[in-house]
Amino acid sequence: MLTKAQDFDISGLMELLKAVGALGALAQETRLRIFRALVQRGPDGLPAGRIATLLDLPGPTLSFHLAKLERAGLVSCRRDGRSLIYATDFIAIEGLVAYLTENCCGRGLACSPGARRSTRTSSRSRAARG
Repeated sequence: MLTKAQDFDISGLMELLKAVGALGALAQETRLRIFRALVQRGPDGLPAGRIATLLDLPGPTLSFHLAKLERAGLVSCRRDGRSLIYATDFIAIEGLVAYLTENCCGRGLACSPGARRSTRTSSRSRAARG
């Protein structure tokens, strides 16, 4: 039987493994290009054939990389007639960014991109005045 502390550790490990899987999937040039194309398209996604054309990828290569992105939870796939439509899972991406920025700057808070920018600007302003 697991104790509460062990349950927490397992949960933390699962978050870590999911983050490593997602980052690992993006740490490959072709998959990153596919992912960026899908992000640019937005939640509507793109048919697999259109992605292949846009990125000049053979079908089997595209299928391999899309499967890796899908297993990592970064993209989803839906059928529309005979087409497979792939789209970025923006909720998963937000979760990954939240995980990466958790306890940002040691303050126990997640920093937003704007908060980090204003912190850097304030530091530069102080340095320029100082």
